[in-house]
Amino acid sequence: MAGEPQDDCLFCKIVAGSIPATIVRETETTVAFRDINPQAPTHILVIPKAHYENAAALAAGAPELAADVLRETRAVAEEEKLESYRTVFNTGSGAGQTVWHAHAHVLGGRGLEWPPG
Repeated sequence: MAGEPQDDCLFCKIVAGSIPATIVRETETTVAFRDINPQAPTHILVIPKAHYENAAALAAGAPELAADVLRETRAVAEEEKLESYRTVFNTGSGAGQTVWHAHAHVLGGRGLEWPPG
């Protein structure tokens, strides 16, 4: 069921505290932590505490929670003193999603040209 913790979800386990993570921010509805395989000098993931498979499911099922995640990307960027940053949601395996729990990547600390590569 959408929103309910999933026993086999890495990010649900981070929310529950059963898997360690370097948490940089936490609110009532979100957790932000450093990516273990950073793609930029600053690479932080912001996740909803509730389980939604991807950003599309989160936006459809809990738009207010999707807004919380987006607000937290800004708060993370401010705390990390990023003048410029990129917020990325990968939705589906073809887009690079590997953990099936909605999450925003906050990337910064170097030039981020488009398209990436």
